[in-house]
Amino acid sequence: MSQPSLSKWLKWIIIVVGLCGLLVYTWVIPSFGKMLLSEYPEFAYCYLPWMILIWVTGVPCYAVLAFGWRIARNVGMDRSFSLENAKLLKRIAVLAAADTGFFFVMNIVYLLLDMNHPGIVLMSLIVLVVGIAISAVSAALSHLVRKAAELQEQSDLTI
Repeated sequence: MSQPSLSKWLKWIIIVVGLCGLLVYTWVIPSFGKMLLSEYPEFAYCYLPWMILIWVTGVPCYAVLAFGWRIARNVGMDRSFSLENAKLLKRIAVLAAADTGFFFVMNIVYLLLDMNHPGIVLMSLIVLVVGIAISAVSAALSHLVRKAAELQEQSDLTI
């Protein structure tokens, strides 16, 4: 697959993921919350804080998509192994770790405020593991891309 076609595929994937995320954050999660409210009206005081938490955790996800778009653009311009891509991947790693940590800490805070169930906190461990895995993979890719960029720069200087 050529660099420009790979770049187009990556951009299309980013667009689809962004639209799916928009659908989930604006329709699926609020609908699910309202359905829970209709069955358990005693938890009405929890709806707005949980919606705010979920929307706040969505912001870094869209920042990651923006960084992914810039990486895809660089791939299309035949700059796959560049220091810019390494920095973007490092930012993705930091955002994933921070967002995951924030979500887990807020789950604990909501549990202490009696706005959460221990089962939900245990389920949030899945989100924690996935977020840390994304962070670790992004950090490793950042390191590898940085090393490849340095090797490419040395090779360009010797020719």
